[in-house]
Parts: sequence; C-alpha cells; structure tokens
Amino acid sequence: MRNAGSLWMIAVIMLLLDVYVFWVMRALTHNLSDKWRITLFSAYWLLSLLAIIALVTFPYWRGYAGYRHISEYVFAIILGLVFAKLLATVFFLVDDIRRGAMWLMSKLFRRTGADYVQNDPAIKRSVFLSWLGFLVGGGLFGSLVYGFSNKYDYHIRKVKLSFKNLPPAFKGFKIVQISDIHSGSFNNKEAVNRGVDMILEQQPDLILFTGDLVNDRAIEMTDYISVFNRLKAPYGVYSTLGNHDYGDYYWGFNAQGQAAVEKANNMQHLKELQAGMGWRLLMNEHVAIEKDGQAFALIGIENWSAKAGFPKYGKMKEAYPGAEKYPFKILMSHDPSHWDAQVRPEYSDIDLTLSGHTHGMQFGVETPWFKWSPVQWVYKQWAGLYNEGAQYLYVNRGYGFIGYPGRVGILPEITVIELA
Repeated sequence: MRNAGSLWMIAVIMLLLDVYVFWVMRALTHNLSDKWRITLFSAYWLLSLLAIIALVTFPYWRGYAGYRHISEYVFAIILGLVFAKLLATVFFLVDDIRRGAMWLMSKLFRRTGADYVQNDPAIKRSVFLSWLGFLVGGGLFGSLVYGFSNKYDYHIRKVKLSFKNLPPAFKGFKIVQISDIHSGSFNNKEAVNRGVDMILEQQPDLILFTGDLVNDRAIEMTDYISVFNRLKAPYGVYSTLGNHDYGDYYWGFNAQGQAAVEKANNMQHLKELQAGMGWRLLMNEHVAIEKDGQAFALIGIENWSAKAGFPKYGKMKEAYPGAEKYPFKILMSHDPSHWDAQVRPEYSDIDLTLSGHTHGMQFGVETPWFKWSPVQWVYKQWAGLYNEGAQYLYVNRGYGFIGYPGRVGILPEITVIELA
C-alpha cells in the first residue's frame, strides 16, 4: 500500500500522544480506588488502541461494502480523538513548563528552593490546568460526536440585496442557491428529501446550484436523482461544477489508459444526469434570464481556484463575452477565492457572485454578533455575504458534507436571495 508508511508514522505519533495524556491522567487519579483506576485506564487504552488499529488498517477497508460511510465516521472519531488530545496537551505542556521552571529555580537558588516547592521535593502538577486540559479536549471531542446529528439540519438563510442597475422587472425576484450536495456522503434519503421540500416551500423564481454534486463519481447520484429532479422553478434550475465533480480525487481515475477513459466517461455521465434532472449545466458560458421583456446575464464557469491544489478549469474569457450588454450580471463560481483573484480585478461589472466550496469547514461558531471557523485562516471569504463597493459575493455553507459526517455550529444551508 502506497500510504502504509505514512499511516504507521501517524500511528506512532498517536501512541506517543496517548502515553503523554495517560501519564497526566494517572497523576490526577491517584486518589481514586484501584477498581476505578483500572476501569478508567482500561477504557482509555481500549479506545486509543482501537483508533490506532483502525487507522493502520484503513487501506484494507476499501473492498468492504459499507466502506464509504463507515470510514467517514471512523475517520471523524480518530481525528476528533487526536485533536482533543492535542488541545489538552497544550494545557499539560504549560503546566510542565511551569513545573520545569520551578525545578530549575529550586536548583539555582537552593537556599530558597523551599519557597518554590513549598518544602515538597516533588513539584506537583497543577490540578486546575490538568483538569482544564481534559475538560477542553473532552468538550471538543464531545462536540464533534454531537455534530453527527446535525448533518441534515438544513437552515434557510434569507438575504435581500438591492442593486441600482437591476432591471425593474426583477424587483422581488427570488433566487434559491444551494451548493456542495456531495451525494456520495448521504445515507438518509428521507432527510435529504425534507431539505428539497424546504427549498420548494420558498417558491423560488430561479434555483442555482454552485458545484460539488458528488464526491468523486457520478454513480453516487443514482439513489438521489429522484430527490433532486423534484427541484423546479419558473425560470429554471442552473448548475456549475465544483472541484469534486471532475473525479480528480478518486484513486481509480489516477492513471493513464483505461482509467483516463473511465474518468472522461464519468464526467459525461455527470453532465447527462444533470440534464436528465432538468438542470442546465453552465460550462464556461452565460445565458439570459428574461422577464417581461427585460433580462440579466447568468454566467457559469467551471471550477476556478486561487488556492494551490485546486484546479483552474474555469474560463471567464469564454463565459463572459456577450454578457457585457446586460445591465445586471450574476456569476456562479464554486470557489470563493475566485472573487478576489479574478472577478473583482478584471470583471468589475459582475454584480453578484455565488460560491460554495468551504462548507464553513462544517465546524465553527456563529451568532448574530460573531462568526468564526478555522477555515477563515485559509479563505478570506468563507460563509455568508461579502461586498466590495457595488460588487457582492455570497458563500453558501453547503447542503451536504464530506470527510466529517456532521456539522458543529456551521449548519447546512439553503440560501434565499431576494433581488431589490
């Protein structure tokens, strides 16, 4: 297996982390009875060793029928345990640095060493810092497990945007944006159907999907075509591609010859199934949305990212020409980094850009006054509405999920945009 060496290295790091955390746990529980300590320690090492065994055997799971969904949960639990222990370790290290400094002071100033160690030759661990570390780490792990229940908790976010150059016929025009369906991660068709019901209840004039219909392969949509072909709107359903739609991350397509043919066939299948659902896939092109003799341009491009590791398949030079004659323009572009990198500098007359991609990392905090997620360290625009001058960008938080089968704080989103 190509990744076996890396997995074993990660496993060794996990084991060292486990030993360090256990050492602190043992010190904190010295007052407990032997029975309770044995039970606690056994549970700790059972969970830790199961996580390591699961990690190193990942490459051999692929043939298992339930691999796709089971592996997501197992991986999320392993990742949650590692991050929880790392977070707790920060507090433990602070305490160890404190203890080390006190020990050093006692050696340097032997006559007053008792002042530092309080006449105790063993400089004790801070109970407060240690328990705080376990509390914070355990809180993180608990929140990730709780987040499993939120992955289908669709939230409707309503945004009203006013544009001076909007044709009068489109005042009050209602657009629903969804993004990042990731059908390959779904395992609850009824829940996904409820989300589609919520979209239809909004009675949108136009529905726009901004990419990542699947995780890797078009066949992931097989069981969900009957769900998403229900999406209808008077002015149509339009879509564009995200980075996952190309199959670039699927191991079976990462070769030449027959694999390359299969990858091309996969893309063709993805295009055909969208057409079969009644969606119009925009591939570096634009269309006119007409109402009462007036029109605006809807532009859709393939994935274009300013971030390393993500593709630049989009071609604005093909999609834009001809759109300049329309007084108002909406661009569908999956990756929000496109907005600052190319849209604003080169296409200042594009009024509204709709993106997705980030999912808000499916983890963060959102209140009416505060919004935070680790993804903001990578993406300047990562969730919600942004504007520079007269240009606006809206980043949808995603309808589906991938990698981590849950949501903490950043919930799945259906965006309702009313033009004014």
